[in-house]
Amino acid sequence: MINTARLSSHYEIRALTDSDVDDILDLCQHNTLFYEYTEARPTREEILNDMRITPPGIGMSDKYFIGFFEGQELVAVMDLIDGYPKQENAYIGFFMMNQEYQGKTIGSAIIGETADYLREIGKTAIRLAIDKGNPQSAHFWKKNGFSVISEADVNGWPKLIAEKLLQRKNTNN
Repeated sequence: MINTARLSSHYEIRALTDSDVDDILDLCQHNTLFYEYTEARPTREEILNDMRITPPGIGMSDKYFIGFFEGQELVAVMDLIDGYPKQENAYIGFFMMNQEYQGKTIGSAIIGETADYLREIGKTAIRLAIDKGNPQSAHFWKKNGFSVISEADVNGWPKLIAEKLLQRKNTNN
């Protein structure tokens, strides 16, 4: 079980619900580059579906569709899956920053703190899929320590499967 409150020391984190769909939609609609490289489209229906869909063999109790907030402002959205594709892994199904917060290292800080917490609870890797050809996504994930390990075809859309190994920090000096 993931304690989402521990994923960031700077932002309030809470589960996103149907009442947040308009805010999520607004955040997504301002990230037009992302949607040039994927079959997904920012619609209410797509967001509601994303909030409820899980990978094969994963129940809703292992899915965390969360928002990072600064006051009432939605800073980032993350879909985090515990125990996928293996029990010792976590999977980021979706991560998107509010455009006003991009380019300020905030997204990298969120991913860094998330990785630190997941390492602390015994996870050995984080996996995700990058839309092939998306320069912004590829740069962001590479900068944050993710390496492409394979390619996959998802309904005719090429994806790059990337992974960040969560090695134990050496506490000996």
